[in-house]
Amino acid sequence: MKKVGLTGGMGSGKSVVSHFLEIRGFPVYDSDWRAKQLMQNDQSLRESLVTEFGSSIYINDRLNRQYLSSLVFDKPDRLNTLTHLVHPAVKTDFLIWADRQHSPMVFLESAILFESAFSLLMDKVMIVTAPLELRISRIIQRDGVTKEDVLQRLKNQWSDEKKVSMADYVIINDDTRSIIEQVAKVIEELSIE
Repeated sequence: MKKVGLTGGMGSGKSVVSHFLEIRGFPVYDSDWRAKQLMQNDQSLRESLVTEFGSSIYINDRLNRQYLSSLVFDKPDRLNTLTHLVHPAVKTDFLIWADRQHSPMVFLESAILFESAFSLLMDKVMIVTAPLELRISRIIQRDGVTKEDVLQRLKNQWSDEKKVSMADYVIINDDTRSIIEQVAKVIEELSIE
C-alpha cells in the first residue's frame, strides 16, 4: 500500500483535492480533524494536555480549543510543547488507520506535513498551491476573519516554495487550471510506479 501525503498552506485547496480523492474511492486521513478528535477522546493525551496546560483547557468535558489556542498563539515554545504532545498520537493513529484500509493507496492530509515530519511516513508527497492573494481571499471568506488575521496565521507556516522543493507532485489551484485533471494525472502516475 502506498502512503501519499497531501499538503499545502491554508486556503490552497487541500480539502477540495481530498474530496476528489474520496470521490475516486481513495481513503483520506484528515490529520487536523483527527488531532481534534484525539485531544478530545484519547485519555492519555488528555491527561498530558491537562498536566501541561491546566484543567481549564476542558470545559464540561469538552476541549476548549479557543482557550488552548490563546495559550500557544505567538508563544513558539508553548506551541512546540503542544505539537510534541499531539503529533505522536496522530502518527500512531494514522498508522493504525492505514493498516485497516483495503486500498492500493491512502492519503494523509496535513497542512504541516513537512513541519511535523509526517512526510517521513509517506512514500510520496503531493502539494496544493495557490497564489497568495487568492489564498487570503478564500480564508477571509471561509473563516470570516480580517486580512491581518490571515497574514498572522500564514506567518506560522512554511512557504509554498520551501514545500514545493520537497514535494513529488504539485497541484496548482489558481482557479484557471483543472484540479480534477491534475489530480487524475498524479493518481495515474502513482498507480504505475
